[in-house]
Amino acid sequence: MNSKAVFATVMVYIGCGLNNVFLEYTIKQDPGSGHLITFLQFLFIAIHGFIFTHKFGSIKPKIPYSVYFTLVVMFFLTSVVNNWAFNFNIPVPLHMIFRSGSLIANMILGILILRKKYKLSKYISVFMVTVGIIICTLVSSQQKSSICTDCSDQTDKNSMNQPQEEDKYFLFWWIVGIALLTFALLLSARMGIYQEWLASKYGKHPEEALYFTHMLSLPGFLIYSGSIYEHARIATYSEPFSVFFLSIPILWIYLIGNIITQYLCISSVYTLTTEVSSLTLTLIITLRKFFSLMFSIIYFKNPFTVYHWLGTVLVFTGTLIFSEVPAQLNELFKKKKKD
Repeated sequence: MNSKAVFATVMVYIGCGLNNVFLEYTIKQDPGSGHLITFLQFLFIAIHGFIFTHKFGSIKPKIPYSVYFTLVVMFFLTSVVNNWAFNFNIPVPLHMIFRSGSLIANMILGILILRKKYKLSKYISVFMVTVGIIICTLVSSQQKSSICTDCSDQTDKNSMNQPQEEDKYFLFWWIVGIALLTFALLLSARMGIYQEWLASKYGKHPEEALYFTHMLSLPGFLIYSGSIYEHARIATYSEPFSVFFLSIPILWIYLIGNIITQYLCISSVYTLTTEVSSLTLTLIITLRKFFSLMFSIIYFKNPFTVYHWLGTVLVFTGTLIFSEVPAQLNELFKKKKKD
């Protein structure tokens, strides 16, 4: 790796890791803030891209606006639904593990849409990931969560304290959350296929795509303006935190930290796509996800049983097998040994 790749790798671990920390702090205090979080992330990246990528509108896009429309719709729905799932009794560790199932969705759509055929090792790895996710999902369904149970923005706080009501509605809203994650997973895979088509036809323009997918998605947040406004107020009236001579609401500190680290995470990943091989990038991202999951469990004291451990091992081992990391590392080791 050159110095640029090494720096980007470090920033992936720092940026993406800190992003999960700020996200979990925010979700624990305000579980319904998913739309606000997504909107602020999109707004920041759109403003940054308008200034530094689009040069205040002076640069003509290399891909037509009309072609971006389909990508924007899929990207917007995927991002919103993924964050919205937190409002339906989905804990952060389960959310992270479930999203690792993108391999399953990619394979299913690859077979159905692109008529692809895969090696036996691919099917084995997908089976491992599937079993791992099922184990973690079933175990998590038996656990109570402290976050919202009726999943409306007008939550009756008194009803949240009633154990009988919580027992009655918890499983239903948890199933809704799993359905949302499944939808987002399949849509994300479909978006990946569409991006492959864009790259083959118009070339690779990651910075431009990053900017336009976020900027063109902003009008969609008008649908959630009520939720965004309400949770922005919740953040504004949250517990104050003193910084030097200023008193800033603690939730806004978490939100700002989440926005900045999200951009740092995404931009570093985009840098690595041009500096290292796909094998190295897959390994870096997989290990980053694993470390973030472990940190979430240990630091935030999220419930994690032996069955969660089993599911996690299956998910990440299957991911590595799918990306052919062990096989290629073995070949690289043999080659160096011969030299």
